[in-house]
Amino acid sequence: MLYLTNDLGLLPFFLPLGLIGFYRYLWYAIKLLAWGIYRPVRPSENPTYTSYKDVTIIVPTIDAGDEFKIAARSWLACRPKEIIIVTETKMRKALEELANEVDPGRIRVRTVPRANKRLQMIEGINATTTEILVFADDDAIWKPTMLDYILCCFEDLKMGGVGTSQKVHAINLNGHQTVWEVLAGFRLTIRNIEVAASTHIDGGVCCLSGRTAAYRTLILKDPAFQYGFQNDLWLGKYPLNSGDDKYLTRWMVSHGWNTHIQVTPEAELSSTFKDNWHFLKQVLRWTRNTWRSDFRSLFTERYIWYRYPYVAFTMLDKMLNPFTLLSGPILVAVFSSGQKDQPNALPGWNIAISYILWLLLTRTVKLLPHFLKRPQDIIWIPAWLAFNYYFAIMKIYALFTLHEVGWGTRAGVATGLAADIAKEKDNSIEPSSSSDSSDTVQIPMTHLDGRDDYSDRPYPHHRLSLSLPDDFDYAMSPQEQQRPPYPENEPRPDSIDLGTDGRALPYSNDFSRPRIPIYQQWTS
Repeated sequence: MLYLTNDLGLLPFFLPLGLIGFYRYLWYAIKLLAWGIYRPVRPSENPTYTSYKDVTIIVPTIDAGDEFKIAARSWLACRPKEIIIVTETKMRKALEELANEVDPGRIRVRTVPRANKRLQMIEGINATTTEILVFADDDAIWKPTMLDYILCCFEDLKMGGVGTSQKVHAINLNGHQTVWEVLAGFRLTIRNIEVAASTHIDGGVCCLSGRTAAYRTLILKDPAFQYGFQNDLWLGKYPLNSGDDKYLTRWMVSHGWNTHIQVTPEAELSSTFKDNWHFLKQVLRWTRNTWRSDFRSLFTERYIWYRYPYVAFTMLDKMLNPFTLLSGPILVAVFSSGQKDQPNALPGWNIAISYILWLLLTRTVKLLPHFLKRPQDIIWIPAWLAFNYYFAIMKIYALFTLHEVGWGTRAGVATGLAADIAKEKDNSIEPSSSSDSSDTVQIPMTHLDGRDDYSDRPYPHHRLSLSLPDDFDYAMSPQEQQRPPYPENEPRPDSIDLGTDGRALPYSNDFSRPRIPIYQQWTS
């Protein structure tokens, strides 16, 4: 191949291929360097937050398998205050039996009318009474140090969400992984490098993975968040059920909260993946979610450009990646076919094999961190190479099928969601009868009730404030409507008190007053 480069007539072939290769490997070298420099946040000796007081784990699920028992015991080893399992009504009995078997004192089960992950998450959020909540998949297995390494990040008052590193947990009891699980492991290795790099470079992240992610409860109690989260439509008409973690991440970015990923063995979770070809269905769903979310981040919301420019460029790079990846074999094929009529031409098979060997070598180098832990997986490098090109084609296919919003691997989930959203809109967004303006809408309010008493903590207080319009109308829940009416001679609240650690001060038990989670700016 070096001999061929002496022929200037081949410059049109080698120049674009060389430029693409130089860009791709330089970009990966930057990621690798940042990953090497990255250091996780370490727990302090006197933490502000402790798991047994300040953490609720929320697990939206429709399954009750053996993986749940293993995962639940690993969560309990981290000593959370409570675990809330949210499922559909028909699964309540099965999950209550599992909860009673594991720990009936700290695990409770709540239900929603239908299987809808976002609806289940909102149910869990509104049932949470701690300052920090952690979403976890029902098969996410934690290390005992997980919550300590998550909570230490919230010492930053502006920290809104924290994610973790991940690895594959084999479904086979002997620990054997199928080729599909190995491919998932390769993807997670690349992901861990990428999120560590972005966290180090500008503090941003493309996605706080839903397998395990922690948030300040106050943020997710915001009625504006809850309404948008449950009425998330693609192109204004396709209701989204999956992609919840993407939505949460974008909300953090657009509302001024910081995010962080803890890439360290102490905060590494293990999760199962499909061990058969259904893994490809999972990947297709994730790919569609990524396209939709990245389009919104880059071109609709656009906060990402000035808050996390490196992450923004990473998103743009991923959009172009399938086209640059497929351009390589296309250029090689064109060059090989054009060599037939040239004197002393190399056979096409020679060029193709040289190119494939180069690709295998570079893919092996990129996955060295994985092979240091699982050297036996190196035999699957050819499968990984084939998957890369299949995935490039899949990404292009996903781009043209973004209107398909089904779960993909769970039959029945999200069925009828569009009709449900339309019905909820008709029932919950109506002109206020108490106002002269027909544009006034009722916004369901949520509360932070039943919390611990934090008055013994020596934090100076600040006031977080937001002015409310005089004709702002509150929509009370049926339970609230049974409470005493709001006193006419008292002004409606326009702010809430917070400590400098981000904690809301204890509320009274007077539920007749709307509690208002507001997030604008700190004022003395």
